[in-house]
Amino acid sequence: MDFSLSAADSQDLRLAQEGREKTRDSWFFLFWPLLGLRYVLIERFIIPERYYEVHCALDDVIPFLEWFVIPYGLWYVFIAGMHLYTYFFDKQAFQRYSRFLITAFSISTLTFLLFPTCQNLRPTEFPRDNIFTDIVRLLYRMDTNTNVCPSEHVIGSIAAFLAVLDTKRLRKPGWIALFGVVALFTSIATVFLKQHSFVDVIAALPVCLAAYLLCCRRERKPIGQLEQRGLRKKRFL
Repeated sequence: MDFSLSAADSQDLRLAQEGREKTRDSWFFLFWPLLGLRYVLIERFIIPERYYEVHCALDDVIPFLEWFVIPYGLWYVFIAGMHLYTYFFDKQAFQRYSRFLITAFSISTLTFLLFPTCQNLRPTEFPRDNIFTDIVRLLYRMDTNTNVCPSEHVIGSIAAFLAVLDTKRLRKPGWIALFGVVALFTSIATVFLKQHSFVDVIAALPVCLAAYLLCCRRERKPIGQLEQRGLRKKRFL
């Protein structure tokens, strides 16, 4: 009796497997509503007895530039857009990017709870009056000046850029340069809008390094082991 699968059966099995994997990967999108819930809890309900102010001398040198609200807002499109893009076009990159976000934001959340911080850098009066300052006023009302170190804006920008480097379709010089500029401007926008101290930016780097080592670094076997495996296969054949 011939128990081999026909081409049509093999294709059906492959499509079924891909469907199960897509369903499993879709659970990663729960990250977004959980992130929003976490923000409300730690910003509005979990109020510590004391916040530690974050400040450095460089903060006093960096000017307030309201037009940086454009790349600041682009951050949301950048990190969410990469989540959707990798979901549809690069399963492995999507999984690593999702784990990176979950790990890094879990570290930052734990930091906020154990070492609550604040900054007092926001201007009391804006040097100019235009549509960008109007948006910044709205931003200040919506977002508090607490739980700032490390900067999750910087964490998200680095995570999205690493996802670009990890995605085969985007791993080209032009795309890398473009998204590198986006990651840079979405990160530095935080200090030019006085949403973060420069200390918060630097503090985000070890968080990203930890998340990368835990979630994204690919295992590499020594050449000797690869050669031995090759020899075993040859002998077996």
